[in-house]
Amino acid sequence: QVQLVESGGGLVQTGDSLTLSCAAPGRTFGIRAMAWFRQAPGKERELVASANWNGADTDYSDSVKGRFTISRENAKNTVYLQMTSLKPEDSAVYYCAQGDSLTWRSPRYWGRGTQVTVSS
Repeated sequence: QVQLVESGGGLVQTGDSLTLSCAAPGRTFGIRAMAWFRQAPGKERELVASANWNGADTDYSDSVKGRFTISRENAKNTVYLQMTSLKPEDSAVYYCAQGDSLTWRSPRYWGRGTQVTVSS
């Protein structure tokens, strides 16, 4: 079992920036794809961004493309989500997920989430 721990959420204003972090202990971090999901009240959990094992290949949902950046530091077993130009519709609980392969396919492990609230 891999325990992922997110941090960095909070209350910000429209247009602000915020960076989320996810610590993923374990020796497999460096050979596993990682991703960020989010879930707003009453909505399904959606994939926001993913990165392959070394961060060279990334993918984003259309709703965040150009505003969010996923990155990772394998030496620190940490993945980040840099969020800029935040909008109220970005408000959600953000979850970190670890996949089971070098490239992103599906989540195997989840964190407990961190709340991001963007006020208008």
